[in-house]
Amino acid sequence: MTKDPTTRAWLVLLLLSGASVLAAVLAGGSFSKSVIGVFVLLFAWMKARVILSRYLGLWQAPTWLSGFNWALGFYGLLLIGLYLIPAFTA
Repeated sequence: MTKDPTTRAWLVLLLLSGASVLAAVLAGGSFSKSVIGVFVLLFAWMKARVILSRYLGLWQAPTWLSGFNWALGFYGLLLIGLYLIPAFTA
């Protein structure tokens, strides 16, 4: 495995993108579309964290990285909640 952090971040992004595609393909099967949607949103959250930390260099500023992680976490939870509202009201 490579030691370059940018290359490792790129590989992680590829892996998470592949996982999102796999989850979307499984949505046509027997899995609940709500569960698959939550997984896709979680993969997007993880990808955003990788981009912020490695590509924007926030790993060098842990306080800023922590703040962005909290903001992304709250935003991700809000999106998941809004996505799941129709599943529980129907």
